[in-house]
Amino acid sequence: MSAESSVSPPRVGVWLIGARGSVATTAVTGCAAVTAGLHPPTGMVTETPAFADCGLPPLSSLVFGGHDTVDCPLPKRAEALAAGGVLPPGLPAAVTAELAAADREIRLGGPLSGETRDEDELVEALASDIRDFMSRCGLTRTVVVNVASTEPVPTGTELPASSLYAAAALRAGCPYVNFTPSMGLHHPALASAASASGLPYAGRDGKTGQTLLRSVLGPMFAQRALAVRAWSGTNLLGGGDGAALADPGAAAAKNAGKERVLADTLGGVPEGETHIDDVPSLGDWKTAWDHIAFDGFLGTRMVLQTTWQGCDSALAAPLILDLARLVARAHETGLSGPLSELGFYFKDPVGDGPAALGEQYAELVGFAGRLRGAGAGAEGPLRGVGDPQLPSGERPGSSGERRGLPAERRSLPGERR
Repeated sequence: MSAESSVSPPRVGVWLIGARGSVATTAVTGCAAVTAGLHPPTGMVTETPAFADCGLPPLSSLVFGGHDTVDCPLPKRAEALAAGGVLPPGLPAAVTAELAAADREIRLGGPLSGETRDEDELVEALASDIRDFMSRCGLTRTVVVNVASTEPVPTGTELPASSLYAAAALRAGCPYVNFTPSMGLHHPALASAASASGLPYAGRDGKTGQTLLRSVLGPMFAQRALAVRAWSGTNLLGGGDGAALADPGAAAAKNAGKERVLADTLGGVPEGETHIDDVPSLGDWKTAWDHIAFDGFLGTRMVLQTTWQGCDSALAAPLILDLARLVARAHETGLSGPLSELGFYFKDPVGDGPAALGEQYAELVGFAGRLRGAGAGAEGPLRGVGDPQLPSGERPGSSGERRGLPAERRSLPGERR
């Protein structure tokens, strides 16, 4: 073996918000299992031939850490998921060292009950955790991925927790992915910081089940000139997601992305609603049912019904690994701003892009070609689609503002909002 080929690839961090949840635990466990050759990379689009030689960081180079407000150790969480049939029996024991290593890199998040820190102090504390992780682990870059429970749509002026974490990612100089429907980097107060950061970002709300199917069926009806009269749906799910979505505000945030897919593919939202019901006994499993009423030739009325039964964590985890690798590579090549080419993965994608899954996949494959052609560390930033140009001579983050929270939102010393 040559000296060049024996050099280890640079280590890349994946900082998970909600690091002890089911999705995060499954992603960490799955990465270790695939790296060790214990399981194939089923569900990982980046492991298919279209993404070969794109310069994506190898799974073996990923180092996991994150924030959470619960203290259940990852090995114990993985054992619980195995007991529920989410993970294969015996797998947590086989990768316990990797789970323990990731668990040591999880830090307490916030805001906590009785929080006394103002927004800027909390953002700085969260960003400091990320910077320490990068320094301690010798990482070339870190991608922050939000996989925490869904928040209700914020109504006041305070930044919600998801946006505080997003601001911390910017302040730490890290690309950001929002896999949830929570506000995150979408908050208007973070718009200027996001555009000035020079960082790539992607989101939001991972497309793993019902909406994945809708993004295929919606274009089918439109392309076959069939008139959809009504589209109603029901989601039954348990676990932490079910509990979080029992909140009407959180459910409304979730359903907004589902409706967007129909509006974008059908040209309007048909009659009908989507209901989300918390069924704790289902655990990490969910059942999604759709009832689609449509008109055919000469007004003949017909119905299509679909039933999707799946495991949310097993569907989401490979996408988390895909996104971490793609966004890390985008950052390496100098891309910045919203990565609309990653809309394939999301219900409510950033930037401008198609809504039909087939068209989104074509854009994703095109993006892979872009990354392949960029080489390692291309000179000069390759801007993301829709990324606003900075004023002439201004460098990302060169203003006096501390990156990650605009000056107009920061308290004066000692001031409380």
